[in-house]
Amino acid sequence: MANGKSPVSATMSYQNIISEFERKLESLESAHQDILYKAENGITHTENCIKKLRKIVMRTGFTSPAQEIHFFKHIKPQIFSKLIYYVKLFKIESKRPRSSSKFQIKYLNGQINKLQVFFNDNLEFYHYYRRGATTLDEQYFVRGQSDLRSPSESFHFFVDEEFSTCQDSTVATIMAYDMLIVYLRQEIEKLDLNMNHIKANPMRQSASKLFWTGSKTELIELIYALQSSGTVNSGTADIKELALAFEQLFNVDLGNYYHTFIEIRARKQSKTKFLDRLIEVLENRFEESDE
Repeated sequence: MANGKSPVSATMSYQNIISEFERKLESLESAHQDILYKAENGITHTENCIKKLRKIVMRTGFTSPAQEIHFFKHIKPQIFSKLIYYVKLFKIESKRPRSSSKFQIKYLNGQINKLQVFFNDNLEFYHYYRRGATTLDEQYFVRGQSDLRSPSESFHFFVDEEFSTCQDSTVATIMAYDMLIVYLRQEIEKLDLNMNHIKANPMRQSASKLFWTGSKTELIELIYALQSSGTVNSGTADIKELALAFEQLFNVDLGNYYHTFIEIRARKQSKTKFLDRLIEVLENRFEESDE
Protein backbone atom coordinates (compact mmCIF):
# COMPACT_ATOMS: atom_id res chain seq x y z
CA MET A 1 0.00 0.00 0.00
CA ALA A 2 1.29 3.42 -0.94
CA ASN A 3 -0.03 5.32 2.10
CA GLY A 4 -1.26 2.68 4.50
CA LYS A 5 -4.86 2.80 3.31
CA SER A 6 -6.51 -0.56 3.94
CA PRO A 7 -7.64 -2.80 1.04
CA VAL A 8 -11.17 -2.77 2.48
CA SER A 9 -11.17 1.04 2.38
CA ALA A 10 -9.87 1.02 -1.21
CA THR A 11 -12.56 -1.46 -2.25
CA MET A 12 -15.25 0.73 -0.69
CA SER A 13 -13.86 3.71 -2.61
CA TYR A 14 -14.07 1.71 -5.85
CA GLN A 15 -17.67 0.78 -5.15
CA ASN A 16 -18.66 4.34 -4.21
CA ILE A 17 -17.23 5.67 -7.47
CA ILE A 18 -18.87 2.92 -9.52
CA SER A 19 -22.24 3.41 -7.80
CA GLU A 20 -22.14 7.14 -8.51
CA PHE A 21 -21.13 6.44 -12.11
CA GLU A 22 -24.00 3.96 -12.60
CA ARG A 23 -26.51 6.47 -11.20
CA LYS A 24 -25.33 9.09 -13.70
CA LEU A 25 -25.61 6.67 -16.61
CA GLU A 26 -29.06 5.55 -15.52
CA SER A 27 -30.20 9.16 -15.34
CA LEU A 28 -28.66 9.89 -18.77
CA GLU A 29 -30.27 6.87 -20.41
CA SER A 30 -33.72 7.59 -18.99
CA ALA A 31 -33.76 11.36 -19.49
CA HIS A 32 -32.64 11.60 -23.12
CA GLN A 33 -33.83 9.92 -26.33
CA ASP A 34 -31.13 11.15 -28.71
CA ILE A 35 -28.56 8.36 -29.03
CA LEU A 36 -25.69 10.65 -30.07
CA TYR A 37 -26.30 12.91 -27.08
CA LYS A 38 -26.30 9.88 -24.79
CA ALA A 39 -23.10 8.52 -26.35
CA GLU A 40 -21.27 11.86 -26.11
CA ASN A 41 -22.21 12.41 -22.47
CA GLY A 42 -21.64 8.74 -21.64
CA ILE A 43 -18.06 9.14 -22.85
CA THR A 44 -17.56 12.13 -20.55
CA HIS A 45 -19.00 10.35 -17.49
CA THR A 46 -16.93 7.24 -18.16
CA GLU A 47 -13.67 9.12 -18.67
CA ASN A 48 -14.19 10.88 -15.34
CA CYS A 49 -14.90 7.59 -13.57
CA ILE A 50 -11.76 5.95 -15.00
CA LYS A 51 -9.64 8.90 -13.91
CA LYS A 52 -10.99 8.57 -10.35
CA LEU A 53 -10.27 4.82 -10.27
CA ARG A 54 -6.75 5.46 -11.53
CA LYS A 55 -6.10 7.95 -8.72
CA ILE A 56 -7.08 5.35 -6.12
CA VAL A 57 -4.81 2.73 -7.69
CA MET A 58 -1.90 5.18 -7.78
CA ARG A 59 -2.54 6.20 -4.18
CA THR A 60 -3.18 2.82 -2.54
CA GLY A 61 -1.66 0.19 -4.81
CA PHE A 62 -2.50 -3.47 -4.15
CA THR A 63 -1.69 -5.69 -1.17
CA SER A 64 -1.40 -8.89 -3.24
CA PRO A 65 -1.38 -10.23 -6.80
CA ALA A 66 -4.88 -11.62 -6.17
CA GLN A 67 -6.21 -8.13 -5.38
CA GLU A 68 -4.52 -6.71 -8.46
CA ILE A 69 -5.91 -9.48 -10.65
CA HIS A 70 -9.42 -8.89 -9.32
CA PHE A 71 -9.22 -5.17 -10.10
CA PHE A 72 -7.89 -5.54 -13.65
CA LYS A 73 -10.03 -8.56 -14.53
CA HIS A 74 -13.34 -7.34 -13.10
CA ILE A 75 -13.45 -3.75 -11.80
CA LYS A 76 -11.61 -1.75 -14.45
CA PRO A 77 -13.16 -3.60 -17.45
CA GLN A 78 -16.62 -3.02 -15.98
CA ILE A 79 -16.11 0.73 -16.48
CA PHE A 80 -13.68 0.73 -19.41
CA SER A 81 -16.15 -1.33 -21.44
CA LYS A 82 -18.65 1.53 -21.21
CA LEU A 83 -16.10 3.93 -22.68
CA ILE A 84 -15.42 1.61 -25.61
CA TYR A 85 -19.17 1.07 -26.03
CA TYR A 86 -20.05 4.76 -26.16
CA VAL A 87 -17.14 5.68 -28.47
CA LYS A 88 -18.06 2.91 -30.92
CA LEU A 89 -21.77 3.71 -30.62
CA PHE A 90 -21.15 7.37 -31.45
CA LYS A 91 -19.10 6.43 -34.54
CA ILE A 92 -21.65 3.89 -35.75
CA GLU A 93 -24.70 6.10 -35.26
CA SER A 94 -23.09 9.28 -36.61
CA LYS A 95 -22.35 7.45 -39.89
CA ARG A 96 -25.66 5.61 -40.04
CA PRO A 97 -27.43 6.23 -43.37
CA ARG A 98 -30.62 8.28 -43.30
CA SER A 99 -32.10 6.35 -46.20
CA SER A 100 -34.57 3.47 -46.30
CA SER A 101 -34.90 0.81 -43.62
CA LYS A 102 -33.43 -1.71 -46.03
CA PHE A 103 -30.14 0.20 -46.36
CA GLN A 104 -30.00 0.92 -42.64
CA ILE A 105 -30.39 -2.80 -41.88
CA LYS A 106 -27.59 -3.59 -44.34
CA TYR A 107 -25.34 -1.02 -42.64
CA LEU A 108 -26.11 -2.26 -39.12
CA ASN A 109 -25.52 -5.90 -40.10
CA GLY A 110 -22.20 -4.82 -41.57
CA GLN A 111 -21.27 -3.24 -38.22
CA ILE A 112 -22.15 -6.47 -36.39
CA ASN A 113 -19.89 -8.42 -38.77
CA LYS A 114 -17.02 -6.01 -38.06
CA LEU A 115 -17.47 -6.51 -34.31
CA GLN A 116 -17.51 -10.29 -34.74
CA VAL A 117 -14.09 -10.10 -36.43
CA PHE A 118 -12.61 -9.01 -33.09
CA PHE A 119 -13.88 -12.16 -31.39
CA ASN A 120 -12.44 -14.33 -34.18
CA ASP A 121 -9.06 -12.56 -34.02
CA ASN A 122 -8.89 -13.10 -30.24
CA LEU A 123 -10.49 -16.54 -30.11
CA GLU A 124 -8.01 -18.15 -27.71
CA PHE A 125 -8.33 -15.44 -25.06
CA TYR A 126 -12.07 -15.13 -25.73
CA HIS A 127 -12.57 -18.79 -24.79
CA TYR A 128 -10.25 -18.40 -21.77
CA TYR A 129 -12.32 -15.50 -20.47
CA ARG A 130 -15.71 -17.00 -21.32
CA ARG A 131 -15.09 -20.28 -19.52
CA GLY A 132 -13.91 -18.46 -16.39
CA ALA A 133 -10.37 -19.84 -16.52
CA THR A 134 -7.80 -18.51 -14.04
CA THR A 135 -4.54 -20.38 -14.80
CA LEU A 136 -3.00 -17.49 -16.76
CA ASP A 137 -4.45 -14.63 -14.70
CA GLU A 138 -1.07 -13.55 -13.32
CA GLN A 139 0.21 -13.14 -16.86
CA TYR A 140 -2.94 -11.46 -18.16
CA PHE A 141 -4.01 -9.23 -15.26
CA VAL A 142 -0.86 -8.21 -13.35
CA ARG A 143 0.94 -5.09 -14.51
CA GLY A 144 4.34 -5.37 -16.10
CA GLN A 145 3.58 -8.57 -18.00
CA SER A 146 3.56 -8.79 -21.79
CA ASP A 147 1.63 -10.97 -24.19
CA LEU A 148 2.49 -11.20 -27.87
CA ARG A 149 -1.04 -12.45 -28.55
CA SER A 150 -2.64 -9.23 -27.32
CA PRO A 151 -5.13 -7.75 -29.81
CA SER A 152 -4.02 -5.42 -32.57
CA GLU A 153 -7.07 -3.22 -31.99
CA SER A 154 -6.80 -1.53 -28.63
CA PHE A 155 -8.43 1.44 -26.96
CA HIS A 156 -5.57 3.46 -25.46
CA PHE A 157 -7.61 6.15 -23.72
CA PHE A 158 -6.03 5.80 -20.30
CA VAL A 159 -3.58 2.97 -20.92
CA ASP A 160 -0.19 3.25 -19.26
CA GLU A 161 2.14 0.88 -17.48
CA GLU A 162 0.84 1.88 -14.05
CA PHE A 163 -2.83 1.42 -14.87
CA SER A 164 -3.06 -1.36 -17.42
CA THR A 165 -2.26 -5.02 -17.98
CA CYS A 166 -1.84 -6.84 -21.26
CA GLN A 167 -5.44 -8.10 -21.35
CA ASP A 168 -7.72 -5.90 -19.22
CA SER A 169 -8.62 -3.83 -22.30
CA THR A 170 -9.42 -7.05 -24.18
CA VAL A 171 -11.92 -8.04 -21.49
CA ALA A 172 -13.43 -4.55 -21.67
CA THR A 173 -13.67 -4.79 -25.45
CA ILE A 174 -15.43 -8.16 -25.26
CA MET A 175 -17.98 -6.70 -22.83
CA ALA A 176 -18.44 -3.56 -24.95
CA TYR A 177 -18.90 -5.46 -28.21
CA ASP A 178 -21.44 -7.76 -26.56
CA MET A 179 -23.44 -4.67 -25.57
CA LEU A 180 -23.08 -3.15 -29.04
CA ILE A 181 -24.26 -6.30 -30.81
CA VAL A 182 -27.34 -6.42 -28.57
CA TYR A 183 -28.06 -2.76 -29.35
CA LEU A 184 -27.56 -3.20 -33.11
CA ARG A 185 -29.80 -6.27 -33.24
CA GLN A 186 -32.52 -4.36 -31.41
CA GLU A 187 -32.24 -1.53 -33.95
CA ILE A 188 -32.46 -4.03 -36.82
CA GLU A 189 -35.56 -5.55 -35.23
CA LYS A 190 -37.19 -2.09 -35.04
CA LEU A 191 -36.41 -1.46 -38.71
CA ASP A 192 -37.78 -4.87 -39.69
CA LEU A 193 -41.01 -4.09 -37.87
CA ASN A 194 -41.19 -0.73 -39.64
CA MET A 195 -40.69 -2.36 -43.05
CA ASN A 196 -43.41 -4.92 -42.31
CA HIS A 197 -45.73 -2.13 -41.19
CA ILE A 198 -45.17 -0.23 -44.44
CA LYS A 199 -45.81 -3.38 -46.47
CA ALA A 200 -49.05 -3.88 -44.57
CA ASN A 201 -50.01 -0.23 -45.20
CA PRO A 202 -48.92 0.48 -48.80
CA MET A 203 -50.72 3.86 -48.90
CA ARG A 204 -48.04 5.18 -46.53
CA GLN A 205 -45.37 4.63 -49.20
CA SER A 206 -46.60 7.44 -51.45
CA ALA A 207 -43.81 9.94 -51.97
CA SER A 208 -44.25 13.44 -50.61
CA LYS A 209 -44.47 16.27 -53.14
CA LEU A 210 -43.25 18.80 -50.59
CA PHE A 211 -39.69 20.15 -50.66
CA TRP A 212 -37.85 22.07 -47.95
CA THR A 213 -36.50 25.23 -49.53
CA GLY A 214 -35.09 26.80 -46.39
CA SER A 215 -31.70 25.88 -44.96
CA LYS A 216 -31.12 22.51 -43.32
CA THR A 217 -30.03 24.30 -40.16
CA GLU A 218 -33.42 26.02 -39.95
CA LEU A 219 -35.26 22.71 -40.26
CA ILE A 220 -33.03 21.09 -37.64
CA GLU A 221 -33.74 24.01 -35.27
CA LEU A 222 -37.46 23.43 -35.80
CA ILE A 223 -37.19 19.65 -35.25
CA TYR A 224 -35.29 20.06 -31.99
CA ALA A 225 -37.87 22.60 -30.80
CA LEU A 226 -40.70 20.16 -31.53
CA GLN A 227 -38.92 17.29 -29.79
CA SER A 228 -38.13 19.46 -26.78
CA SER A 229 -41.76 20.57 -26.51
CA GLY A 230 -42.97 17.01 -25.99
CA THR A 231 -45.87 17.56 -28.39
CA VAL A 232 -45.13 14.56 -30.65
CA ASN A 233 -46.20 11.14 -29.35
CA SER A 234 -46.59 12.68 -25.88
CA GLY A 235 -42.87 13.42 -25.81
CA THR A 236 -41.71 9.86 -26.54
CA ALA A 237 -40.53 10.51 -30.12
CA ASP A 238 -36.76 10.92 -30.27
CA ILE A 239 -34.75 13.20 -32.54
CA LYS A 240 -33.84 10.39 -34.92
CA GLU A 241 -37.50 9.50 -35.52
CA LEU A 242 -38.51 13.11 -36.07
CA ALA A 243 -35.55 13.82 -38.35
CA LEU A 244 -36.37 10.78 -40.51
CA ALA A 245 -40.04 11.82 -40.72
CA PHE A 246 -39.14 15.36 -41.81
CA GLU A 247 -36.58 14.05 -44.30
CA GLN A 248 -39.30 11.92 -45.90
CA LEU A 249 -41.91 14.67 -45.73
CA PHE A 250 -39.72 17.38 -47.27
CA ASN A 251 -37.46 15.20 -49.48
CA VAL A 252 -34.29 16.42 -47.80
CA ASP A 253 -31.18 14.78 -46.33
CA LEU A 254 -30.38 16.49 -43.03
CA GLY A 255 -26.96 14.88 -42.71
CA ASN A 256 -25.39 14.87 -39.24
CA TYR A 257 -28.13 16.86 -37.52
CA TYR A 258 -26.64 16.35 -34.06
CA HIS A 259 -23.48 18.27 -34.99
CA THR A 260 -25.63 20.98 -36.55
CA PHE A 261 -27.49 21.19 -33.22
CA ILE A 262 -24.15 21.67 -31.43
CA GLU A 263 -23.36 24.53 -33.82
CA ILE A 264 -26.78 26.09 -33.13
CA ARG A 265 -26.19 25.76 -29.39
CA ALA A 266 -22.84 27.52 -29.75
CA ARG A 267 -24.27 30.63 -31.45
CA LYS A 268 -23.12 33.83 -29.80
CA GLN A 269 -26.33 35.66 -30.67
CA SER A 270 -29.83 34.14 -30.81
CA LYS A 271 -29.83 30.35 -30.55
CA THR A 272 -33.42 30.33 -31.86
CA LYS A 273 -32.92 32.53 -34.91
CA PHE A 274 -35.33 30.60 -37.16
CA LEU A 275 -37.98 30.24 -34.47
CA ASP A 276 -37.73 33.96 -33.76
CA ARG A 277 -38.33 34.67 -37.46
CA LEU A 278 -41.33 32.32 -37.51
CA ILE A 279 -42.88 34.25 -34.61
CA GLU A 280 -42.21 37.54 -36.40
CA VAL A 281 -43.76 36.51 -39.73
CA LEU A 282 -46.78 34.95 -38.01
CA GLU A 283 -47.41 38.09 -35.93
CA ASN A 284 -47.14 40.16 -39.13
CA ARG A 285 -49.74 37.94 -40.71
CA PHE A 286 -52.05 38.40 -37.73
CA GLU A 287 -51.66 42.16 -38.02
CA GLU A 288 -52.35 42.12 -41.76
CA SER A 289 -55.46 40.02 -41.19
CA ASP A 290 -56.77 42.51 -38.64
CA GLU A 291 -56.50 45.44 -41.01
